[in-house]
Amino acid sequence: MTEELDLLKKAWRNDPHAYEQVTENQIYKMIHKRSSSIVKWILMISIAELILWACISLFTVDEDYLKTLEMYHIDSLFKVLTVVNYIIVFIFIYKFYKNFKTISSTDTIKKLMRSIIRTRKTVQYYIWYNLAMFAVIFIIVVISQIIYDPNINSVLENTKDSNPQAFWIVIGLTYFVLFTVTLGLFWLFYRLIYGFLMRRLLKNYEELKKIDF
Repeated sequence: MTEELDLLKKAWRNDPHAYEQVTENQIYKMIHKRSSSIVKWILMISIAELILWACISLFTVDEDYLKTLEMYHIDSLFKVLTVVNYIIVFIFIYKFYKNFKTISSTDTIKKLMRSIIRTRKTVQYYIWYNLAMFAVIFIIVVISQIIYDPNINSVLENTKDSNPQAFWIVIGLTYFVLFTVTLGLFWLFYRLIYGFLMRRLLKNYEELKKIDF
C-alpha cells in the first residue's frame, strides 16, 4: 500500500492538472484505510495488554502475596487501586474503540486529520497514565515495606548504634535504581509498541496536510 501511495503522489506531482481529482481521492482513501488499520492495531494491543496483566495477576497472586500486602497494611488500598485501574483502562479501551469507529466512518480530509490528532492524544494520555500508576504503586510499596517489613526493621536496629546513615543511603540507592530501571523498561515498551504506531499516524497526518488545500 505504501509503494502504491508513493507512485500516486509522484504522478500527481508530475502532472497535477491531469491527476488532481482522481489522485487526491485515491490518496485520501489509502491514507484513510491505513489510519483505520493503525487505530485498530492500537485497540487490539491495548486489549491484549489488559489480558496479559490480568493473566499475570491471576497466576502470581497467591496466599503469600496476600499475606505480604496484609503485613504492609496495604491490602485494602491495593484492592481499591486495582478496581480503579481496571475501570480507567476500560475507559481508555472504549475511547480507542470510539476513535477507531470515528476514523473508519470519516468522509472528509479535515475530519480525518482531527480524528488522527485526537487518537494520538488519547494514546499519549494512556501511556502517561500507565507510567504514573506504576510510579504510585511502587512508592506505596516502598514506603510500606520500609515501615512494616520486619527484616528491614531488624537491620535498622542492628545499625542504629553504628552507621544508620549508610543503611539509608544503600536502601535509597537500591530503590532508586530499581525504580529507574523498571520504569525505563515500561517506557521502552510503550515507546516501541505505541510509539511506532503513533509515528505512522503522524506521517498520515502530514500527508493529509499536503493534499488539504
